[in-house]
Amino acid sequence: MMPMLKKSELDALSLQDVETLNAAFDGLAPQEVLKWLAHNTANGDVPLVSSFGADSVVLLHMISQIDPGYPVLFIDTGKHFVATLSYRDQLREHFGLTNLASIGPDAAQLKEQDPYGSLWISNPDACCDLRKTLPLDRAMAGYGGWITGRKRYQTGDRSKLATFELKDGKVKVNPLASWGPKDVADYVKAQSLPGHPLVPKGYLSIGCAPCTSPVEEGQDARSGRWKGSDKSECGLHI
Repeated sequence: MMPMLKKSELDALSLQDVETLNAAFDGLAPQEVLKWLAHNTANGDVPLVSSFGADSVVLLHMISQIDPGYPVLFIDTGKHFVATLSYRDQLREHFGLTNLASIGPDAAQLKEQDPYGSLWISNPDACCDLRKTLPLDRAMAGYGGWITGRKRYQTGDRSKLATFELKDGKVKVNPLASWGPKDVADYVKAQSLPGHPLVPKGYLSIGCAPCTSPVEEGQDARSGRWKGSDKSECGLHI
């Protein structure tokens, strides 16, 4: 029997609780994880945080099939590709998502710390913190956790990624942790899902426009992120 998780218990989850959840969902399809969250957390207390990037369509489609009113958060950094913003709007309409909210950097902090919009050049870590991490931290104060699209194959740091984990007292849920590129491609094809318009141009991992580059055939998908630097994560998952 799968464990029940009430809203009031989310903030009190222990490592043992997370281990119990991982054992309960071991080997189950991502849809089962999402169904359980939709039915066993009150008021969508564990929203899907989506970048509307290269693979985002998979989880967005899955959650729309379960509950199109399930909360979805989009971090609008102010640095996204126009194509990403258009894709977000396309998927919202295509899937009938009725509870999509955008969160973004604090205007006063932005004016103080990045008045010219060029912080990404001099200090990309600080830029990610200002435009991504801090906005999500503020939003998460009202939630018990969040759903991510991370997968083990993406980077070495993610190679041991579990379906459920704890970070700073919040539960993070990774329904696609065990999926590889073929799983994603097969699902997209089977469901005839619209792809991100930049993927055919070689953008296989898509973040903010200034820090995202196309990759050559055969290269790791995330090698196009922060190209030429040792940076591999934006800070949301560190």
